Order: sequence, then C-alpha cells, then structure tokens
Amino acid sequence: MKVLVSDQDYTDLSLEKAVFDTAGIEMVMADGALTEDAVIEAGRGCSAILLQYAPITGRVLDALPEVGLVARIGAGYDTVDTDACAARGVWVANSPDYGVGEVATHALAMALSLIRHLPFYDRDVKAGNWHFESAGKVRRCSDMTLGIVGLGRIGKRMAHVSRNLFKRVIACDPYIIDGDFPAFVERATLDQIFERGDVVSLHTLLNSETRGMIDARLLGLMRPGGYLVNTSRGAVVNVADLVAAVYGGRLDGVGIDVMPEEPVAADHPLALHPRVILTPHAAFYSVEAERDLRRKSAQNIATWARTGRPDYVVVRGSKRPPGI
Repeated sequence: MKVLVSDQDYTDLSLEKAVFDTAGIEMVMADGALTEDAVIEAGRGCSAILLQYAPITGRVLDALPEVGLVARIGAGYDTVDTDACAARGVWVANSPDYGVGEVATHALAMALSLIRHLPFYDRDVKAGNWHFESAGKVRRCSDMTLGIVGLGRIGKRMAHVSRNLFKRVIACDPYIIDGDFPAFVERATLDQIFERGDVVSLHTLLNSETRGMIDARLLGLMRPGGYLVNTSRGAVVNVADLVAAVYGGRLDGVGIDVMPEEPVAADHPLALHPRVILTPHAAFYSVEAERDLRRKSAQNIATWARTGRPDYVVVRGSKRPPGI
C-alpha cells in the first residue's frame, strides 16, 4: 500500500515514516502539491492521501479511483470536499484533539494582552513614553463578559480556563444541546454574543454556513471598545468589514492568528494598525502538540490500513484498503 504525502510544513518526516514503516506502508512525497493537477500526478497508485493544504475535490478523486482515505494534518478540513468524498465512498479523517489546550490558552493570552494593553505599553515604552495611561484606559477584566462563538473542544476549554477571570462567559453553538453546555456558560444567540460580549473569541469550523459570518452587521453590534480574537479559521471573518471596524474605532483591539490568505503581507491594513496583534497561525503550536498532530494524522492511515477504519472519522466511507 502507498500513501501520498501531498504537502506539509515540516522538513523532517521521520516521525510519519516510522508510523508508515511499522504498518508496511510506502510513503510517496509530492513536495508541495497544492493544485488539483499536482495531486493527481503525484497520487497515481496511492490508496491514501495525507495532506495539509492540498485541494481534494471530486475531480481529484475521479482521477485517483484507488484512493480510499483522505487524512488531514490538522483539525479543520475545509480544503477537502467532504460531499464529493462521501459520494465516492472515500473516508475522511482529521486530528481534532491534538492542540486543544494550546489554542485555548493562545486565545486567552491574546484576549488578556489586549485588555491589559500589553503590546501597546511595550510599543510606547520602547518609543520613550512611560505612563500607565499611554495606551488608553484599561478596564477591569472581572467586570467584563467573554463571548465564545463555537463550543466544541476548544471553545469549551476556552470557557474553562477563562471562567474565573471574567464576570461571566456566554457562548453560541446551535449544534450543542443544553445539557452539553458547562454550568458556568450561559447560552446566547450569535447576535447576543456581539451585543453583550466585551471580548468575543471565535472557535468555529469553516464551512458554507460560517464563511464570512463575522461581518459588518455583527461587528456593529459590539459595544464600543470591545475586543475580537480569532484563532479558528481566517475566512470565518469578513476581513474588509473587520478592517473598517478597527480603523473606524469600533474595537479597542483585535487578536488574529488566522487569515483567509496566509502569510499576511507586511503592508496589510491589519498588520499596520497599532491595536492589532497578529500571530502566524501559531495557536496550535507547542513541541508536544506538533508531535501529537503528526503522529495522529499518520496513524489514521495506519489504522485504516489495518482495520478498514481510521481513528478519527469525519466522513464514513465504504472503500477498503488493499488486502482487507
């Protein structure tokens, strides 16, 4: 059995190779196949694809009928056409739980840095301005409301680590039943999150429902002086509307880890604004989280090769690996 590694951010794939070698799987490297044609060309004869950013579409799958499993290096899978996979019996797997704590603490760190004006103070001090009000008025965190959009694994962890710092935590997730809301989280609608939240933190998947969901209307509902943090997916936010809200003074600060197009250009309006914190899609990262991510992503394929089912199922397929 062969697996195509279409693209990835790592220079050393010895961890993945060890998993595949143990399972008797041959690893084929595509060296950054980021187009349909490149994936098709590199994937001939492969039974599975391990990808990070590559597009997996109906056209790709039709050209590679031997592929029975698509495994994403990460929790999200927005470059994979899950409907096309389901229609062709192709399994889709991800790694949903490798960096839950990292993303939640990164989001909280961004929120607290904005509330306490830490990056703004740092900038002012280095410019020779030493005064506790140099970056504007600072509000008491324990008087503020944290609003969370998306109460999955990461959203729940964010609520848990934040609950003793904020006056209250409210969350919106129409796909979570009341019984799965923690006792310390108040259910709210999406509009109420923006109307009541002093800080809004985004923890939702990217799909047709959420793409561009955070727009001018919702941002306009926020109280003046609020904060927005996004560590979910860049395209959840309408960037033009966010730029308008920031430059219009609606928000006191913004923390962004993800953008629709990465990397962010140095002259991007968000990169130039003094009240915006940008990090390079790093919320997931720790040495331990990266190791877990890579191991679990590869293990999805090894487990499917052995049992006919990956460890973390996004789309239940019908295709079987060779020899089963």
